[in-house]
Amino acid sequence: MIIHDISLTIKPELPTWPGDPKIELRRISKMEDGKDANVTHLSATVHIGTHVDAPYHFLGGDAKTVESLSLEILAGPARVVYLPNVGVDITVADLEAADIPASTTRLLLKTRNSDWWATGNDRFQEDFAAPDADAAEWLVAHGIKLVGVDYLSVAPFRSPVPSHRILLAAGVIPVEGLDLSAIEPGDYTLYCLPLKIRGSDGAPARAILVE
Repeated sequence: MIIHDISLTIKPELPTWPGDPKIELRRISKMEDGKDANVTHLSATVHIGTHVDAPYHFLGGDAKTVESLSLEILAGPARVVYLPNVGVDITVADLEAADIPASTTRLLLKTRNSDWWATGNDRFQEDFAAPDADAAEWLVAHGIKLVGVDYLSVAPFRSPVPSHRILLAAGVIPVEGLDLSAIEPGDYTLYCLPLKIRGSDGAPARAILVE
């Protein structure tokens, strides 16, 4: 068994969505100051690094929050596909050319985005690749229940709302901020467990692939 960690390391330098507060990690108890233990304070939004979106994030109202997402969807067989030549929009044509088996329910999209994680680029990139609205409709129509992307949004930067709403309204779980730079295309078992935060629109997660 080989375990691949596809989670980003949470650190102050990690890019965050423009307008969101930066990640703060601060030790509030230090053994070198005579305390019995080291204790670190974390301050950030729930949408940092590798994280899961809940329907409440873009649908509001009585939509599901993160603690009620299905663990059966968040763990199980997954397909990683490599889309090396996409622009800022991952389109229906891109997905149809990706040889995605009809039985796929968990789909992880590896793109040029992962190169930024591999090189340690900590500057937010507005030109990341993500599914456009038509691609989101395609994912829903083809029975995808979880879609993972290798940057901080499952929708293009210039148009963040439509793809999110299409996927979340259909019960598709977006996993954002995956590091797929070292992952070969193919079949794996995914385990993605977001923090169980009551009433939250999302949560950071530790995600691994097992082969």
